[in-house]
Amino acid sequence: MGANPRLILEQDLHESSPSPISRAGGPVDGPLLDAYSSAVVAASERVGPAVVHVEVVQAPQPGGGEARRGTGSGFVFTPDGFILTNSHVVHGARRIRVSFAEGTTQDADLVGDDPDTDVAVIRVAGHQLPTAALGSSRGLQVGQLAIAIGNPFGFQHTVTAGVVSALGRSLRSMTGRLIDDVIQTDAALNPGNSGGPLVNSRGEVIGVNTAIIPYAQGICFATAIDTAKWVMERLLRFGRVRRGYIGVAGATIPISRRAVRFHGLDAESGVRVESLEPAGEATRAGVEPGDVIVRYDGESVAGIDDLQRLLTAERIGKRTAVTVLRRAQKLELPIQAAETPAR
Repeated sequence: MGANPRLILEQDLHESSPSPISRAGGPVDGPLLDAYSSAVVAASERVGPAVVHVEVVQAPQPGGGEARRGTGSGFVFTPDGFILTNSHVVHGARRIRVSFAEGTTQDADLVGDDPDTDVAVIRVAGHQLPTAALGSSRGLQVGQLAIAIGNPFGFQHTVTAGVVSALGRSLRSMTGRLIDDVIQTDAALNPGNSGGPLVNSRGEVIGVNTAIIPYAQGICFATAIDTAKWVMERLLRFGRVRRGYIGVAGATIPISRRAVRFHGLDAESGVRVESLEPAGEATRAGVEPGDVIVRYDGESVAGIDDLQRLLTAERIGKRTAVTVLRRAQKLELPIQAAETPAR
């Protein structure tokens, strides 16, 4: 007597099935995920609900023309609606709209932005919103897992994963100032990812995705979260980041070894003053075009980036000294930094 074909079929299906079937009709993949996949899935589930899509309408350019539109990403970091994003996404925006993962959309207000670090804070009305936990970038290691979440090309809540490729990079912002301690990653970023979170395997935000190198593959950058938190605190308090300003335009130039030895300088380069603001602090101090700035407030100035780093909020209004080379002379001139005008 032959076997029942139906029983044989059901037995074969049962024995060959690699995993139980979920209620949705697909395999239950949880037990089959490796550690890497589990970390990516867990981090994206933890942070994803806090990631938002940012749509911006820019003010029309002087002289007419249509208002420009742009998009980016951001993430909620407080339950009452404060959101971190990029300055270049929202700077000068006439209207900001934010879309959440569950589909709701709200208008957002600009709290403040800092083009020098490409960090901005916006806010929507709400309470008990899902938030992303802010981690620290101080203990990062090259090679550790990095997960980017954002809205590239409008594809909302896209997750990509890679590693931290390098630490301590410097990236020039749109204002020309260097952003220090930038994280390099190979987690794929595209236009629209700007402002989204870069997170670690625990789902903690370690950076704010900010830039890619066009035509390069796997070279993407994020502002370190420690930098973003420092900027965020000042934006929440003052609406902007206060920095010092002395009213000079300069360029980094080499200094001859003979001059370095003669004047006892710490570096073989300095900042040549190309132009001065007529009523600026450097003009009042007696700085002249052609002078080479080699020290500020007793610290060595090897280039324009050093001078910008030294012009901190703590030096605003403080009477100090700028050291310049003028032909064969080394002069120390009294100077008092003002606050950088709002952009």
